[in-house]
Amino acid sequence: MDGQQIAQRAKEQMSEITGKKADTISGLTQDEQGWHVSVDLVEMRRIPESSDMLATYEVLLDGDGHMLEYKRTRRYLRNETMSQED
Repeated sequence: MDGQQIAQRAKEQMSEITGKKADTISGLTQDEQGWHVSVDLVEMRRIPESSDMLATYEVLLDGDGHMLEYKRTRRYLRNETMSQED
């Protein structure tokens, strides 16, 4: 599988597991462990949309697109800017 297919699989699997909508892919790397994908999910919808609560999950998939592990690494408001430490 290529990176685009892996990213799509990560979004699909995270949506299935959490029941939340996958918003974007914010990172994708590959190493000897497999594919590391950063998936941003909408955890809580709000009005206006700019105040939605999102979370970034780091997902590890093998070369066939099977999820090996995931963990939430960050929660933030959609309109929040990232600092250099993030």
